Amino acid sequence: MDEGKPQVTPPQPSARRGVSKRTEGTRAAKAKRPYARTQRRREEIVKAASRIFATRGYRGSSLVEIADAVGMTHAGVLHHFGSKNQLLIEVLADRDQSDVDQLEGHHAPAGREFLLHLVETVRRNTTRVGIVQAYTALSGESVTDDHPARPWFESRYEGLRRMVRDALVEILHDRELPPAAELDAATVAIIGAMDGLQLQWLLEPDAIDMPSAVHLVIESILQRWGVELGGDSPSGG
Repeated sequence: MDEGKPQVTPPQPSARRGVSKRTEGTRAAKAKRPYARTQRRREEIVKAASRIFATRGYRGSSLVEIADAVGMTHAGVLHHFGSKNQLLIEVLADRDQSDVDQLEGHHAPAGREFLLHLVETVRRNTTRVGIVQAYTALSGESVTDDHPARPWFESRYEGLRRMVRDALVEILHDRELPPAAELDAATVAIIGAMDGLQLQWLLEPDAIDMPSAVHLVIESILQRWGVELGGDSPSGG
């Protein structure tokens, strides 16, 4: 033993392990709480922005107005989303996520089941007027020059056209396919009916039965090719 060097007694292994576990547990709990609060706050901002965009449009609203709606400052909203444009994208993404959450396995079905899913989505939309109003207002506004939501809507419609067309082709897999131009026309007719009915329903909700009308459009198209859609004719009542 070198008596010239001070001797350091190491901590007892059992005590060190015990403190470490308690410390790690406490730290983990503390880390989760701020994250959960941040997520709740972001969700509150997105919901408020969706309501305000729906009633005032994107360009007619302001971050100050959205901040006031959730009891925050303008800077606080920017801290969470960075810009009004980014908040808009989050509002649109939240709208899509609400549809995905309803799907079994969180992915879209195919063929006939996908078309019936479209009808079910329309039926569900009759119970969430705020989401439909925001989507309709923003989609219409997105066609104006340099609107930040335009790329999102362009991409959405491109993907939706592909999914509807694929569903029609799958239903007709054991038959001779109609000309490509006819398939394309049927595809955009289905999507156009869904969006057009949303606008009419927002203006006169008691006069428009969206689910039944969409079901009729899809069924009529399929019957043209000798195919039945199936499923019960729904009602948004």
